[in-house]
Amino acid sequence: MTILFFCISIETEFTNCKHYSYIPGKKTVSEMTSNNSKIGQKLASQPQWVLVIYASLAAFFTYSCMYAFRRTFTAATFDDMFLLGVHYKIWLITAQLLGYTFSKFIGIKLVSEMKPQNRAIYILAVIGLAQLALFLFAVTPRQWNIIWMFFNGLPLGVVWGLVFSYLEGRRTTEIMGAAVSVSFIFASGFVKSIGRLLLVNYGVSEIWMPFVAGAIFSVPLIVSVWLLNKVPSPTADDIAMRTERKPMTPADRKRFLHNYISILLPFTVIFVLLTVLRDIRDNFAAEIWTELGMGSTPSVFTTTEIPVGIGVLLIIALMATIKNNQKALYTSIGLIASGLGIAALSTIAFQKAEINGIAWMILVGFGLYLSYITYHALLFERFIATFKQAVNIGFLFYFSDAIGYLGSISTFLTKNFFSPDISWIQFFSQLLLLLTAIGLILCATAVISIRRKIRSKKRIDDILLNNQVVLTN
Repeated sequence: MTILFFCISIETEFTNCKHYSYIPGKKTVSEMTSNNSKIGQKLASQPQWVLVIYASLAAFFTYSCMYAFRRTFTAATFDDMFLLGVHYKIWLITAQLLGYTFSKFIGIKLVSEMKPQNRAIYILAVIGLAQLALFLFAVTPRQWNIIWMFFNGLPLGVVWGLVFSYLEGRRTTEIMGAAVSVSFIFASGFVKSIGRLLLVNYGVSEIWMPFVAGAIFSVPLIVSVWLLNKVPSPTADDIAMRTERKPMTPADRKRFLHNYISILLPFTVIFVLLTVLRDIRDNFAAEIWTELGMGSTPSVFTTTEIPVGIGVLLIIALMATIKNNQKALYTSIGLIASGLGIAALSTIAFQKAEINGIAWMILVGFGLYLSYITYHALLFERFIATFKQAVNIGFLFYFSDAIGYLGSISTFLTKNFFSPDISWIQFFSQLLLLLTAIGLILCATAVISIRRKIRSKKRIDDILLNNQVVLTN
């Protein structure tokens, strides 16, 4: 049913976009192909829905495979292991998050300036470095191996921007973005289920399990990246509707931030809140499920995420039917606010014992991921298209991501040093209610800032048009 809906959305998008014509002077489809391979040329000549399905699957599997190198270690609990009075898993997550956060700051420059022909080799190189760090983590004595989790996270933070750069700036970016963003939900649960399977059924130690899981996913990763690199560049029709995406110089980034900081600031703070809540649910899912009495069931990580992924995919895919970029931008903010509201209301219901733990985890996951994936797949895509700026999503992602992961690190340290005796369920519930309230206020602030900016831009455009008329006369 989901696949059928997905295909209908693609066909609808293709049909509705037929009236857009190529821009004079722009490259033809064959000239804009990102590579000269037979696959790339063939895709460029196919109907739109063929490219959408191909690119969505290639991007989805590429990013899903990356999760095996990043998230499987969180499936272990490392019981009764402490260092300097701090639980060993806290050290590991903090170290990896520090590396991942530094990577986001690197990505502001690296991804925003990345040339298309270099993307595939960078994806494989950085994930290869992450796997090397997992090997060194396994062979280094336990009291010293924490540092390798920092170097595991350090290269992985740029992968998302590199993968999404294959998809942005197209008429069907929402559909493809929704498909690859579902990997946040599906892959996180799936690789943790693989991790638990290796621990429980195959007797792999908690220290070696992350490296073994990465080795299992290495070949699928290489194949997925190879396929992804065959995706052709956006067509002239795509550029006409969504604005051309270009590498950005430092001067470009500075100028863009100066012009749109009033909108980017609430966007960034909202993303910080979402990142904190999503990371707690993701990194400490094993602990939360244990407190709920289901810690010994490996499949729970995957089975509870399937309805979340399907629900979010269906909603995000519908956004492709909204052609007006300004309306789509406002709708995106509405979806983010709705997701925050669902997460908050389900938590209140759980605290009042009106729903059980499984329903709570599914509803909270649905709400948080609806907001989080809307942010990734829709918000910046329509933001750029609304204001018609020659920038790229990579810069906007990494500007927000870098600050968002600093928020996650601060939260983990606060929990461990100031609230060590509070259960993860209690800590997560209380923090969720606070941050969702702040997030809803910021959504309203963002809408006000966008309206002001659009009015200001319209006044400037009107003045320029009137001056042009006067000069013509």
